[in-house]
Amino acid sequence: MFWIPKEQEIKDAATTDLYFEYAKETLAYGGLNPEVVMEVYTRSNPFSGANWAIVCGIYEVAKLLEGLPVDVDGMEDGEVFLTDNTQAIYEPVLRIRGRYQDFAKFENPILGFLCQSSAICTKAARMATIAEGKTNISFGTRRAHPALAAMIERSCYIGGLDSVSNVLGAKLLKTHASGTMPHALVLCVGDEVKAWKMFDQALPKDVPRIILVDTLSDEKFASIRALETLGRRLYGVRLDTPGSRRGDLKRIVQEVRWELNLRHGEHVKIIVSGGLDEEDIVNLKDSVDGFGMGTSVSTAPVIDFGGKIVVVESDGKMRPSSKRGDLSGVKYVFRNDRTFEDVVGLAQNPPSKNYLPLLRPLIRNGKIVRVFLSPEKLKQRTRKRLRKLMRSQPRLSPR
Repeated sequence: MFWIPKEQEIKDAATTDLYFEYAKETLAYGGLNPEVVMEVYTRSNPFSGANWAIVCGIYEVAKLLEGLPVDVDGMEDGEVFLTDNTQAIYEPVLRIRGRYQDFAKFENPILGFLCQSSAICTKAARMATIAEGKTNISFGTRRAHPALAAMIERSCYIGGLDSVSNVLGAKLLKTHASGTMPHALVLCVGDEVKAWKMFDQALPKDVPRIILVDTLSDEKFASIRALETLGRRLYGVRLDTPGSRRGDLKRIVQEVRWELNLRHGEHVKIIVSGGLDEEDIVNLKDSVDGFGMGTSVSTAPVIDFGGKIVVVESDGKMRPSSKRGDLSGVKYVFRNDRTFEDVVGLAQNPPSKNYLPLLRPLIRNGKIVRVFLSPEKLKQRTRKRLRKLMRSQPRLSPR
């Protein structure tokens, strides 16, 4: 009914690109199926002013490759990785070892899982970091294909957003969805105050009364009416004014705050949404209590990971081999957890006891050997990483 693959079709690599099938057929014709090592990496990221990004999608890659005769090492979902396009060196986020024909056609979905999930997770982390503790909610799944909704919400949540609005996404995350009210509700009722009262009467008491105040009238006066209507039950007001009408949104927010406080509405939170990006968060974070983060997160520019062979079996020996522009040989990534220096080299052993490996076993001979953390624990882990990152000068060094 919809243009989406079934889970089993993804698992069977039915969504691959044709040239992987051509490669497999050609190698089979020639009687070749060498053992290889493939690394998944990028030398750059699409986010300005930063040499870091966050990998996400590792869990789905593990479920994709489970049962294949391969060994896989990878970073943890939510792990920070570094990029430096001024150097030839790079950090692999995933490494696969196996006979090429056994996993060739899976390169396409592997990259698909990682490129988009990592981009959304990174953008969410950037927005949440800028917001500095303000409430932030993922509002963006309406801007993406519904088949991607749960992935978007998982990536946003691991990246650091406090909650998600998508019902299925929240269910799979084992958390409660967050939401307010749409403009359509007010328009269907035909009167703002009547709509607010109906909303208050209809919903369970544990649902926060966050009232949309810009459907039919000025945000300031609508906020005053909302406070007069609901009193102490009013948890917050949401301003979703589009850019074409909002003027100076910060001044509008300041006016709303002043008028609410003047009427003993200091308890009322001010939430803003509607096309917000990083510069909006910077401008508004000292005046509002929370943000609905939508399109800029759910449609974040993808991180351009690639899968590159770096070792090929020849005459019974594993020999370094790569295409032009790539670096041959198996690479190991270690991080100094105190200084946030990442070292990449060919040696399996860390440079010193202060360095910890970022690539850890994920699959051995087709069996998943990692205990996956819950999204909540991954989010907390990612937040700790980001706090440390912001206090450091992260750098990537060859060994």
